[in-house]
Amino acid sequence: MGAVKGKSKQEVLKALEEEAKQVVEAIEKMKNPAVKIPLRALTNVYFDAKQRMIKLGDKTGSRTFYNVNQAKKFMQTMLVAAQIKSLILQNSPTLDTRQLFYLLRGTMPNSEEDKFDDQDESDAIIEDVEVIIDALREELGLIAVPKGVIAGPLVIEDVASGDIIDYTKMGAAGGAIPASVEPENFRFKKCTADYILVVEKYAVWNLLNQQRYWEKNNCILMTGKGQPARAERRLLARFEKELKLPIYVFCDMDVYGYYIYSVYKQGSINLAFFSEKAAAPSAKYIGFNVDDYKNFKLPKTALIKMNDDDLKRIKEVKAYDWFKSKEWQAELDKLAAFGYTIESDALVAKSIDFTSKTYLPEKIKKKEWLD
Repeated sequence: MGAVKGKSKQEVLKALEEEAKQVVEAIEKMKNPAVKIPLRALTNVYFDAKQRMIKLGDKTGSRTFYNVNQAKKFMQTMLVAAQIKSLILQNSPTLDTRQLFYLLRGTMPNSEEDKFDDQDESDAIIEDVEVIIDALREELGLIAVPKGVIAGPLVIEDVASGDIIDYTKMGAAGGAIPASVEPENFRFKKCTADYILVVEKYAVWNLLNQQRYWEKNNCILMTGKGQPARAERRLLARFEKELKLPIYVFCDMDVYGYYIYSVYKQGSINLAFFSEKAAAPSAKYIGFNVDDYKNFKLPKTALIKMNDDDLKRIKEVKAYDWFKSKEWQAELDKLAAFGYTIESDALVAKSIDFTSKTYLPEKIKKKEWLD
């Protein structure tokens, strides 16, 4: 699978102008201006079994101006689109989505109505604009704040600065994943790793990094610190597509950890339009799972009793098409029957180096994973 080609600034401008032209033409004809927006909800996503990723369907909604329930969102859509066009034409530095919120914030002329009440409103509109013109925010000159860090035998070039960054020389803190990991900003120079290990929790990643797991096992060690941001997902997809590296994901033994794995692997419901650029379908779930509790003889002190919300979430996740394989249905049934969760941090109860010296190497060597 090759890299998915993105839109150039010229293509983004053209798409924005085409949408604006339709609105202007409707106004000139004294018609109700409208914008078609693909629906970003569970009812309009599907699982592409062949490509093994969540994709956006073809259902659309119409946002119109002459509608009391839609007028403000229509206005906000036009404001965001116009501001993005202005930033591109100015060749502006890349902005964070919060900075865009402040650019747009304020009261409408001759009104006491604010353009945006909070950043959640502007963030949602940015996602609408992304799907309207089929371009990612990174291609619109915007970024979301990344969270992740990596360490391991990887050398990249920061294209803007020309700096060469070696992720074997980042110390105990590791190297931050930048806000934009697109090829025009983040270029792979050298990678000798045998695989990628994605760790759900920063505390677990930090311990593995201090123990130099990546050096002893020749891998890239990465974390998105829980639910990953866009940059972490996009970078993992690039590792898979461009470097062809095996990917293993290590999470807590709970339904939320299982779902975080699926976001890395298949994408997410809300950002289904982003999946082709940010899913890694070859990723394997390496643990922790229900059978591991018995096989590795963890103490009972590692167990955390599940509550009703946990059991409800298991039922929800079981219903998703991307969890319908026999092995995942069986694992989720085992988890519900077991009645407890186990955090990956708890493996230190065996010994401080149990995770790095025993658990992970053994799981990878024996190919004991869920796909």
